[in-house]
Amino acid sequence: MPDWVSFNTVTLLIEAVGSLYVVGYVLAAVWALIHGSGPDRLAQARLLIAEGALAGLNFKVAATLLKTLQLQSWNQIGLFVATFALRTVLKRFFTWEQARLKTAQREDLEEGSHHAGTP
Repeated sequence: MPDWVSFNTVTLLIEAVGSLYVVGYVLAAVWALIHGSGPDRLAQARLLIAEGALAGLNFKVAATLLKTLQLQSWNQIGLFVATFALRTVLKRFFTWEQARLKTAQREDLEEGSHHAGTP
């Protein structure tokens, strides 16, 4: 690696990419709320936010794992474990929310197609 690129710089860049993912998906969700049509605008926006949070958390977890290479004290290890656990819990929550929203969307589509075929 070049001299100007330090280990901390790399981890910060990885975390920044994760943050950009989250911001991008939140902006897409706001766009979907404002310019979307139909009653499922809110569900679509929530799905976008869940997808963005998952993508962003993947980068954040990767950066956190890279930081483990520099842990030198029990205090740092404890802080790492707490951060990693929190990010894992958040990731599981957003995965659950994403699956729930996709199931609800699929059920709405199926229900709509059943009603469209009835006279």
